[in-house]
Amino acid sequence: MQNPQYLTVKALTKYIKRKFDADPHLEQVFVKGEISNFKKHSSGHMYFTLKDEDTRVMAVMFARYSAGMKFVPENGMHVLIRGSVSVYEMSGQYQIYVNEMLPDGIGELFLAFEQLKEKLGKEGLFSQETKKPIPIYPNVIGIITSPTGAAIRDIITTIKRRYPMGQILVIPALVQGKNASKTIAKAIEKANAGNVADVLIVGRGGGSMEELWAFNEEVVARAIYESKIPVISAVGHETDVTIADFVADLRAATPTAAAELAVPHIEDLMEQLMQRKARLYQGMGAIIKTRRNQLNYMEQSYILRNPHKLYEQKWQQLDRMKETLIAAQNHIIFKKNSHYGELRNRLARSHPSALFEMNKERAARAETRLQQEIRTIIKTKVSEFMGKTATLDALNPLSILRRGFNVAHTEDGKLIKSVSQGSVGDKLTLTLADGRLYCKIENKEEGAQK
Repeated sequence: MQNPQYLTVKALTKYIKRKFDADPHLEQVFVKGEISNFKKHSSGHMYFTLKDEDTRVMAVMFARYSAGMKFVPENGMHVLIRGSVSVYEMSGQYQIYVNEMLPDGIGELFLAFEQLKEKLGKEGLFSQETKKPIPIYPNVIGIITSPTGAAIRDIITTIKRRYPMGQILVIPALVQGKNASKTIAKAIEKANAGNVADVLIVGRGGGSMEELWAFNEEVVARAIYESKIPVISAVGHETDVTIADFVADLRAATPTAAAELAVPHIEDLMEQLMQRKARLYQGMGAIIKTRRNQLNYMEQSYILRNPHKLYEQKWQQLDRMKETLIAAQNHIIFKKNSHYGELRNRLARSHPSALFEMNKERAARAETRLQQEIRTIIKTKVSEFMGKTATLDALNPLSILRRGFNVAHTEDGKLIKSVSQGSVGDKLTLTLADGRLYCKIENKEEGAQK
């Protein structure tokens, strides 16, 4: 082979990619398998591996296709995929570009329902502790549903029949279709923003799972959960169950049942009123009878027949209290006088003239003691001075010289303490008590003199 033409890796990969893209069998493929290594990017794109018992292939689903999915793919999930096969040039690997994904062996809506139910349940949106009580006698009943459906007629008819004094406020919303969930959530938020009702009925008539799906959307569930106004869910027939039923403060089997749960029955109220009226009459009669008996008893009482006896006893009590008050007053005055007498005595003892005489005597005694102490100190100090003078005189070198001793110095003024310090011929100065002698060493003899 002469002069082979070498390709770059990029050129080779582009060539293979064009081959893949030109193959009509790879433009649209239908593949089933198990998801692994699933990752959803913040951009919305999904990356995963599709595998079976023997083989695996990389796959990607861009956000424009995944946005419409009602369920969330997970690792281990078996799925049905429609897409195309091409080569990713950066790695040189072929992969499936997914346009559509469905769960294998289970309905997409049912899977989405179970996933959302599990998610919201873990967050506590179904907790009984957070559910609000439905008011017993609501003034305004808000109804969020389609204004043209059969459900609204059933609800209004039931409320007017059972509770004609209640006001009905219809808040229209789409209950089926692509944007239905958003309009339902906005209607709930609008009702709460204006606090326009005491209770809300949210629902629609029966239908298939697809037709009721708006009430299985997360946006509706969160709007119901965050509603300050109690919410009664009324979706479909008795057998229909939606996410809204789990989140609502109260679930009704049908729209008609929701109306019955929202308001009391006027006949029941009338019966309760009649019963309470009867009990009121009975209670008032019993009270009147009791009070009449008490009045009769009081009219026959000793006090009312002899009222002066009442204040006569009070006069006696007043006299005793007066005597007690006077005795207490005298006792207090006596104690205060005793206290004032003690204060006067203390004041006399503390008068300036008395204090002056007392302090004068103290000063005289202190002066006498001070003079005695000064004389004693002077005597002691004189004795100490005489002793120290005698000691100093005894230690005076002149006194030693007067006893016949002398001190020898060399010509340069060094003190001679040993025979070894002088040599024959050295000149010495001998200091005596009455003068000095200048000598010359003629001879020396070492050793102690006996």
